[in-house]
Amino acid sequence: MATHSKDYDFSSIEPRWQSRWAENQAFTAEPPSPKPKYYALDMFPYPSGAGLHIGHPEGYTATDILCRYKRARGFNVLHPIGWDAFGLPAEQHAVKTGTHPAANTAANVGNFRRQIKALGFSYDWDREINTTDPDYFRWTQWIFLQLFQRGLAYVDERPVWWCPELKAVLANEEVVDGRSEVGGHPVERRALRQWVLRITAYAERLLQDLDGLNWPESTKRMQAAWIGRSEGAEIEFMLEDPRLGSLKVFTTRPDTLFGATYMVIAPEHPLVEKLTTPANLAAVAAYRRQAAAKSDLERTDLAKDKSGVFSGSFAINPVNGQKLPIWIADYVLMGYGTGAIMAVPAHDERDYEFARKFDIPIVQVIEPADHSNNGHGQPPLPYTGEGNLIHSDGYSGLPWPEAKQRITADLAAKKQAKPTINFKLRDWLFSRQRYWGEPIPIVWVSQADYDRAVAAGISGLPPEPVAYEADGTTHYALPLPDSALPLELPEVESYQPSDSGESPLANATEWVDVWFNPTTGETRPGASPCPATGLWLSGRRETNTMPQWAGSCWYYLRYMDPRNRTAVAGREALDYWGTPDIYIGGAEHAVLHLLYARFWHKVLFDSGLLPRDEPFQRLFHQGIILGEDGEKMSKSRGNVVSPDTIIASHGADTLRLYLMFLGPLEAMKPWNPRGIEGVHRFLLKVWRGLIGDDGAIHERVVTCGGHEPAELTRLLHETIKKVTDDIEGLRFNTAISQMMIFANALVKTSAIDRASAQKLVQLLAPFAPHIAEELWHRLGGEGLVQAAGWPTFDPGLLETESQKIVIQVNGKRRAEIEINKTATEADVVAAAQKQAAVVSQIEGKTVRRVIYVPGRILNIVIA
Repeated sequence: MATHSKDYDFSSIEPRWQSRWAENQAFTAEPPSPKPKYYALDMFPYPSGAGLHIGHPEGYTATDILCRYKRARGFNVLHPIGWDAFGLPAEQHAVKTGTHPAANTAANVGNFRRQIKALGFSYDWDREINTTDPDYFRWTQWIFLQLFQRGLAYVDERPVWWCPELKAVLANEEVVDGRSEVGGHPVERRALRQWVLRITAYAERLLQDLDGLNWPESTKRMQAAWIGRSEGAEIEFMLEDPRLGSLKVFTTRPDTLFGATYMVIAPEHPLVEKLTTPANLAAVAAYRRQAAAKSDLERTDLAKDKSGVFSGSFAINPVNGQKLPIWIADYVLMGYGTGAIMAVPAHDERDYEFARKFDIPIVQVIEPADHSNNGHGQPPLPYTGEGNLIHSDGYSGLPWPEAKQRITADLAAKKQAKPTINFKLRDWLFSRQRYWGEPIPIVWVSQADYDRAVAAGISGLPPEPVAYEADGTTHYALPLPDSALPLELPEVESYQPSDSGESPLANATEWVDVWFNPTTGETRPGASPCPATGLWLSGRRETNTMPQWAGSCWYYLRYMDPRNRTAVAGREALDYWGTPDIYIGGAEHAVLHLLYARFWHKVLFDSGLLPRDEPFQRLFHQGIILGEDGEKMSKSRGNVVSPDTIIASHGADTLRLYLMFLGPLEAMKPWNPRGIEGVHRFLLKVWRGLIGDDGAIHERVVTCGGHEPAELTRLLHETIKKVTDDIEGLRFNTAISQMMIFANALVKTSAIDRASAQKLVQLLAPFAPHIAEELWHRLGGEGLVQAAGWPTFDPGLLETESQKIVIQVNGKRRAEIEINKTATEADVVAAAQKQAAVVSQIEGKTVRRVIYVPGRILNIVIA
């Protein structure tokens, strides 16, 4: 544990300056101004009961360094914070305890806020938001209604995991081997009515617009893979029994049609019952029950044992007229393409394993262009490389891309195929059967009442009605008008889902069943008489709630104008702040959060509400902080580190510095409690280099210039340049290293000008702001250190007559020499051969050649 010495008592210094910052509103972003703006965004946290762990402050410290630096350089900085506070953990706590989720959430938020303030982050707390705040989620609901109005929201029956024992709909990650993660109860797939957002309408733009983003290439690749654009053809296979019609498949490889030896349809395919012959009914029904108990991930796992059942029916291959048996297998999903495939076992790994298991013929139709396998004969199957067609009448010998085009064109001429672009991306299943989420602002009415609403000219309706059928009745969706927002959650007696699988809201009958006026948004209890005047319809509120993703899709917009009561954000604020200049967060959100936010942003842009069509131009992922054991931090492993513990023992500034000093920001690195001592000693060294034992300015700090050694002055200007460049490049670890070098020189020098000491403090301030403020104050600086600006370096002072040359022997570094810049190659070689570490390597050896990179490296190659 670090000592709370009388000279550097972080336990009193840090709270004092945090209070001073708050009193002075030091980090409040100005309204739109002539200053250049800088908007740094953190991925806002979910306020869990466990509080912050040591991984949270890593990214937050990085953005805080940037923001403090930018303020010092004269930028108007927006650095906000908020809480992604709807979610399953609070609801699970409510189920167990009966405590309203809002109470638990508020307590957790309070704890997170305390911890974050203790770290000295320069957030603008006046802009704090919370996704569970009605003033916030009214605009989440409003954005949903824009999607609804544009025809991008619809309802559909979708399979979900249902646990009869828990009476709960479970997420995929809550199901393990067909049982609930909690309690180990059997689960089943059940089709429930769900809201779905038509994100596929934006698939092409979401993919193409990745090119213009300054994101990690790995993240762009993951998004592109998730969207999964495929060019191919939709091909029609006539069925052997013409009364059954045809079966359509999407394939990216029409060139392999001659190698198709069977077909597969998903167990959920609508033609399963028609295609199953009487002799196979029992086997197919049993197989479909088994498939219904598996997740999509389990079904498509390449390593899993292939399973399937023959339907008894056949399709006709359109290129050669051969009969293809139609199988039902769970490795084909209804959600991709048409839910049916042509299987080419010679050129697809899954098809090959399936064919081998069920003794289905395998026909090779592609071979390497040189007819060999690197000189070893035919390649082993399945062959998935490039090549030319074989065993393909009329097309053999053609390169596969040409054959793909010709076969597609020939079948299209017969109206048996059409070129098609397909996407792996599925529409976004948006609703949840939960209580603790944003209520969906929809009321369901009968067709007659819907027609009355349409006749009355109510606004906000989609191009086509959104409806679903239940118990022989069709229900139509009417939106709440803007004046009725926010729609808040009702109080409920139980947070358990209903027996039908609907959310707990379904049990709040007085809230659900209403008389609804779609023009004013007014409602009356459904059990009461219909009001006598006005357009009143008998309706039922939507009982599903929104997923946690909803509130995080647009929060960066609300930060720009968080108290606006008439819009998501005012146009002036949107035009000024634009979008975040940098977005820092974990790579675990590389796909879904970023994809959903981009989708909503583009919809709002298309609606004319936003000035730019992408939300996050620059994205950076901080690396994971592992536990001391090198494993991911988790309660079960017992390796979680709390920032509270480190702040109490070493101070917030030490923790901030250490998190940045561990290694490159983007790298994964283990926590090392011993390493923090070195960083703390660095702060003590700076303090003791500038402040004497009596707490006054150290005697080495001189007020009149001219006493400071020239070498120290040069090193200071090197440090200013290095720290400036490294902050801009997010290389915080090397910036700290450079300041450590200067601190070592500081404690050895006899004199440093006060102005130079203040510049050092200005450099340190973004990284360790509390100690910097205290030093700035004691050195006689006026106001807060960030108001003093950012120091600049003199390029002339960085020019030297000497240069450093790395000496290598056979490519391995052995020494480093400092030599005049005018030195020739021969001079450098002569100097290198006088180095003991070099002599020991080359003595008695033959020097074959010397490689010299002027001003950088000399490599001596020996035999």
